[in-house]
Amino acid sequence: MRIGIPTESRAGERLVAATPKTVAQLVGLGYEVVVQRGAGDAATFRAETYEAAGATVGDAADVWSSDVVAKVNPPTEAEVASLSPGATLVAMLAPAAAPALVESLHAQGVTALALDAVPRISRAQALDVLSTMSNVAGYRAVVEAAEVFGGMFTGQVTAAGKTPPARVFVIGAGVAGLAAIGAAGSMGARVRAFDVRPEVGEQIESMGATFVQAEAAQQAVSSDGYASALTQEQELLTAQMYTAETADADIVITTALVRGQAPTTITAAMVAGMRPGSVIIDLAASGGGNCEVTVPGQAVVTENGVTVVGYTDLTSRMPQHTSQLFGTNIVHLVQLLTPGKDGQLVLDLDDPVQRGMAVTHDGEVLWPPPPVQVSAAPAAVAGPTPEERAQAEAAALEDKARRRQRRSVVLALLAVVVLLGISFAPAAFLGHFSVFVLAVIVGYYVISNVSHSLHTPLMAQTNAISGIILVGALLQIGDDSWLVTVLAVVAAAVASINVFGGFLVANRMIRMFRKDA
Repeated sequence: MRIGIPTESRAGERLVAATPKTVAQLVGLGYEVVVQRGAGDAATFRAETYEAAGATVGDAADVWSSDVVAKVNPPTEAEVASLSPGATLVAMLAPAAAPALVESLHAQGVTALALDAVPRISRAQALDVLSTMSNVAGYRAVVEAAEVFGGMFTGQVTAAGKTPPARVFVIGAGVAGLAAIGAAGSMGARVRAFDVRPEVGEQIESMGATFVQAEAAQQAVSSDGYASALTQEQELLTAQMYTAETADADIVITTALVRGQAPTTITAAMVAGMRPGSVIIDLAASGGGNCEVTVPGQAVVTENGVTVVGYTDLTSRMPQHTSQLFGTNIVHLVQLLTPGKDGQLVLDLDDPVQRGMAVTHDGEVLWPPPPVQVSAAPAAVAGPTPEERAQAEAAALEDKARRRQRRSVVLALLAVVVLLGISFAPAAFLGHFSVFVLAVIVGYYVISNVSHSLHTPLMAQTNAISGIILVGALLQIGDDSWLVTVLAVVAAAVASINVFGGFLVANRMIRMFRKDA
């Protein structure tokens, strides 16, 4: 069978459904591949590289007459008419929002597989182009924000003064939101994020961001991994939180989509309350926009100097990598549809993944598919009974009391030993012992309150102190008193270990920052 890769007809589109690397993988599955001349030019993939990967470069007629046609965007009416009856079309079709397209595909007698209808289950993650596109869009959103924002993301401390890090607020912690959090955090920004699904809080914090807590505005753990529409009370509470967060942020990135529709999260009044020079990147512009000021496809500047970016082609602005990731999703789908690896496409409608993507097949409209039961909530674990809980608490209290009693006895014995030693010790020893005790106390409080980031400079200081101890110990070795000599040898050994070990650790850390290391 032959797979055709056409040039995208959507205005300004720079993506292509296959790259030379993925073409080689399709050929390895036993397929012939024909790529329309110029299809990959905008993504920097030339005709000769496709040919070197095993593809044939042809014209539009060659591509659209193929057994399988793979593309990025939904086909036009003319493109649907160019498909051969019985052919298979693989593309993002948005079947729920395009009933006329579904009917055209049905009338043409083709098998249509919607890449944007992949069920959200673990086994189908490798086919999920929505996650691929969202990941790229989230990353690109931060790039666009850095382009528009008039300051640096990371804080700087220089001889001329210091600058604070940019404050970024991300609404929605799906794939796009997490990608934006990661990109902004890696650039040094201080990132805060909110999602109505409380179960994603750990994911936000694992990316180094602060999870904005608004418990009354959050939903119960979702059963399918998607957020649902908010109640009127939840909308009011989230609006109050959004007002405070946007007023404090330099950059706001919105990603909220509910089944393809963009709820309003940032009102015009909230935009008016933001500082001049602030930036809003609306990743939901294709669904109408989360911000009331958003103009899909454009960047606008409000009267108070806030830039609202509503670009709908963020993925196309990174065509090389996006095309590679998108093409890899298609390869994974073709692998699933080619169980014999013999270049023969086999559609198994008993497979929930394939059934969920199927829009039309064998003269039938298969959309919408039957629901796939998915649960994002962890399995419930039976908790202890009240009696077991009471017994456990009593045992814990008893164990705690036992440990406290042992600790008190040990401390009392140590106190008795110290008092006896002080009572029979010479006067000179008491002075030295007092200095030693005070040094231990001061050293403990000084070191315990030092930030972890300052432990390396602190090590250099302790090396200097150890050097003084080492010199003193060497001077005491050979003293007439055997006790002084033994203590001097022990002190010299311990100080030497601290000095040389400290230098080794410091040298290793310094080499980590050398480019030639």
